[in-house]
Parts: sequence; structure tokens; C-alpha cells
Amino acid sequence: MPGIDECLLEAMRLPGALGAGVVDWTSGLTLGTIGQSPNDDHEATAAETAELARMAAEHPAFRATAFGATAFGGTAPAGSGESGDGSGDGNDGGLSVEDVIVTTRTGYHLLHFVETTFDSSVFLHLWLNRDEGNLALARLRLRDLAERLVL
Repeated sequence: MPGIDECLLEAMRLPGALGAGVVDWTSGLTLGTIGQSPNDDHEATAAETAELARMAAEHPAFRATAFGATAFGGTAPAGSGESGDGSGDGNDGGLSVEDVIVTTRTGYHLLHFVETTFDSSVFLHLWLNRDEGNLALARLRLRDLAERLVL
């Protein structure tokens, strides 16, 4: 089971990886970083990506829905476990959002939420060069790293 440093080193082995970090999305603080940062400041990047992650995790539009119910004004079926309070919780009590992907002209930013036994407020941020990176591979590898990550 890799810790934060080992997890980040593995993430940097992905083709096109420019930088990576483990970030607490509630506070915007980094738990670890490696490589480059899009704005040459890992702390600022963590705070900025945490805002995006927080919005995706907490916004009701991204809440998990079941069997035809919509997040946009529809109601979840009775007994679905959805409270409608906009907490971002899915049917299983965890986060509904798995990844947030932002595509720029030169790169990809992949934010992958990490499920933890305590508050699940951590995500992995991987910055990829668009010409060299493989977004599908990166998404699969980050999911695997997140499952094995020990905080």
C-alpha cells in the first residue's frame, strides 16, 4: 500500500505527466506534490483546483441519480437514499463524483476523488501534457492508485 510520496511517484510515471498532487478539497491544502505546477506555485494550484473539486462534490447537479431520475429538478425514487439536500452524497453515502477532467489547449487536468474511511475530502490531481498524455490510461491508473493510497 503506497503512501502519498509513493503514489505521486507512480503518477509521474504515466506518459506525459507534468505534475501531480494530493489535495484536501475542503481546505485547499496540499498533502504532497511532485513535478511542475501550471502556475509555478503548488500551493496556489492546490487552492484553485480545490475550489473546482468542492463545487463538483457539493453541487446537486452532480449528485448520483438512479433509474431515470434526474439531478436537474427531478426527484429520486423513494428509498433511494438521496436526501435532496445538495450534500453531494450518492446512494452509498459516498461522493457521487469520481473524476473531474479539465481540458486545455496544451494539457489535461485530472482530479480523482479518494474514498477514505474518515471524511473523503482528498483528491489526486494529475497534470498531463496533451500531446504525450493518455487521458484514459491516466484515469484508470489514478483510480487504482486512489484505491491503494494510504493516508
